[in-house]
Amino acid sequence: MQFKLSSDNLLLLILNEEAKMSKNTLDKLFGSRIRVKLLKFLFRNYPGNFNAQEISKRIQEPFEETKSELRTLSELGLINKNQKAAYFLDPEFEFFGELKSLILKSSPAEKDKMVRKILGLGRIKLAVTSGIFLAENTGSDLYDTVADLFIVGDDISKNKLRAFLTALEAEVGKEIKFTLMDKDEFQYRYGMFDRFIRVLLEGPHEKIINKLGL
Repeated sequence: MQFKLSSDNLLLLILNEEAKMSKNTLDKLFGSRIRVKLLKFLFRNYPGNFNAQEISKRIQEPFEETKSELRTLSELGLINKNQKAAYFLDPEFEFFGELKSLILKSSPAEKDKMVRKILGLGRIKLAVTSGIFLAENTGSDLYDTVADLFIVGDDISKNKLRAFLTALEAEVGKEIKFTLMDKDEFQYRYGMFDRFIRVLLEGPHEKIINKLGL
């Protein structure tokens, strides 16, 4: 049985935005985890249009389940489909702006999960988020940044890193600007007032892991 979100329920959801609902709560209100990922992808890439196969691949979810969620969102009037069978968000939807802000906000639980995943990659000394991740916290448009995620560490597992980045991009719905340095390279470039390091750390950012005392 498919869950349909009525206008009244959606309004209640938006009015409760300040309650900073957890990701699990948001998933329940929207009927499924896949639906939330799908909406994040569409809002992050608005006003683009994508067919069901491409969306399924980008969010890393089964094709049939993705198609089912697209049908549900179409019935709600939030998305439309053009003559080429490509789906796109309808900006005329009654609560479009409010829904965008809510969908793009991240929760403390999501941040904690990302920190645990990063720590499992190797001997991590520093992890800095910026750009798309700061935009998540405000529900605003993306900040222009030299890196969305910057990690300093040694003995990093390449396979784990590749899997982590692929899953993270599917979750946030957008390609991530990522930079990795080992500890020695970072300390050298930091001491030389490297432009990349300076721009990143002087701009809007958050140190989600900091074992270097910065």
